[in-house]
Amino acid sequence: MSTHSPWTARTVAAAGVELHCRDWAGADEARPVLLLHGLAGHAGEWDALAAALAPAHRVVAVDQRGHGRSTRRPEDLGREAYVADVLAVADALGLERPLLVGQSLGGHTALLAAAAHPGRFAGVVLVEAAAAASPDAPAEIGALLASWPVPFAERASAVRFFGGGPLGEAWADGLEQREDGWWPRFDTEVMVAALDGTAVRDRWEDWAGAAHCPALLVLGEHGIVPAADADRMLALRPDVHAASLPGAGHDVHLERPAELHGLVAEFLHALPV
Repeated sequence: MSTHSPWTARTVAAAGVELHCRDWAGADEARPVLLLHGLAGHAGEWDALAAALAPAHRVVAVDQRGHGRSTRRPEDLGREAYVADVLAVADALGLERPLLVGQSLGGHTALLAAAAHPGRFAGVVLVEAAAAASPDAPAEIGALLASWPVPFAERASAVRFFGGGPLGEAWADGLEQREDGWWPRFDTEVMVAALDGTAVRDRWEDWAGAAHCPALLVLGEHGIVPAADADRMLALRPDVHAASLPGAGHDVHLERPAELHGLVAEFLHALPV
């Protein structure tokens, strides 16, 4: 289980959902940071990065709708609903022009939030996220999640299934214990529906339109973002800083937390006051 710095649990009421957050106290005068996990993830995935950024910055990690301890089966799973949740959390917790950091689906949400709401965010960090549509993702991810051998008889078996080490521990932290074993804190059909908005529409215009918002793109050498998509993102936004972490896969934030912290801290330092 997590051994990182303590955090305070917060609950934010948004449109039709309750959003559970982990809130690390930080310096009031410093730039706040808002963290968005990926599909089937949870706020605890960010514990290492949040602990490294705090107490110099206030850091909030969100269980997004349909995930973790937030509302499990929300009526609205559209991309706009996820963006609205970001604004609701920022407003409710008093996060003034935070830096948005999102991995995978969370990065997609961060991109759309920055594009749709100029001036609300100081910058965005996209971790293994891109603007291209992923038409095969709902079916592929649905099949992957359905293949999980749940319930896991014990937590240790879940850690092994998810690859062991910090990666396996983080994914196992997203499970809940019931009488018959350990289960995901999400429903597979909800996860598939949450991907629909990324499957049918490219977001290149949104990415280009967010040029007012400084951006950092972080990829894993063995991640899932095609090189052509990354190249196009950088061609559309030559101002964007980019980094590829050798040996890392899609879960860069879990596999290389120290390197990611270094990149985010440097990006934060360079943001205009």
